[in-house]
Amino acid sequence: MEPVHSAVEQVAHEAAQHVQHASQSEQPVKELANFITLLVEKLHGTPVGNFLHHWENFLFSMIAALSLVLICFIATRKKSLIPSGLQNLVEMVVEGMESMVVGVMGDRGRAYIPFIGTLFIYIFIQNWMGLVPGLKSPTSSINTTAGLAVSVFFYVQWIGIKENGFGGYLFHLMGSPKDVTGWAMVPMNLPLHILEEFIRPLSLALRLFGNVLGEDALIGVFAGLGILTLSFIHSPVGIPLQLPFMMLAMLTGTIQALVFTLLSTIYITLMLPHEEHEH
Repeated sequence: MEPVHSAVEQVAHEAAQHVQHASQSEQPVKELANFITLLVEKLHGTPVGNFLHHWENFLFSMIAALSLVLICFIATRKKSLIPSGLQNLVEMVVEGMESMVVGVMGDRGRAYIPFIGTLFIYIFIQNWMGLVPGLKSPTSSINTTAGLAVSVFFYVQWIGIKENGFGGYLFHLMGSPKDVTGWAMVPMNLPLHILEEFIRPLSLALRLFGNVLGEDALIGVFAGLGILTLSFIHSPVGIPLQLPFMMLAMLTGTIQALVFTLLSTIYITLMLPHEEHEH
């Protein structure tokens, strides 16, 4: 049992074990180690190590943002009427986003494609970053997904005031009463609609956070099991038991980015004037 015990200690020392829980509890969640967690191990107790530990998810979010900027720069640097390579891929993604948004919102939805499309690609990159050795999915942190949800919340409220006017915005929150019964229900409808506006981004944040954290934790657990499987022969590598779950994470990561984006599109649509809904 001693080789197994020593292997467990080695995995526990090298793997990333840090707190990531929606309720800010002290329960550690095991994930695959990334280059920042390894740096924190080396610089433990130093100002740089403390900085990297507390800003880990922010730094990976910035890596995702810079990657998105770099991809767009390279794709549009030498634009061609007959696209190929990266330009062709980016145009396919943009056209796909356009079809989805227009299908939900109609032709007026084209005005919201820059925000919605950027949101999808940004979340997609963050979800897939956890599959790259040495990197981490920032969306496995509730802080990152909450920040994305808050951005959607303020954007939706701004669209509501812009498209309806402040009076129309309040009228919408009242439930758009049309008769005496509707106006009598305003004292109940108004707080319910206000509460609903806060619940929507909360549900977006928790859904994305829970799914990505679960995927990364599952991959981390099976990677550890793969190492323990060959620990009795002191093998420096293990059986890649996590590979099937990484393939699954590629699919679910894409789906979660699409779900977050689609629900955000619906929230924007619901905030538009009622005649837009009927159209």
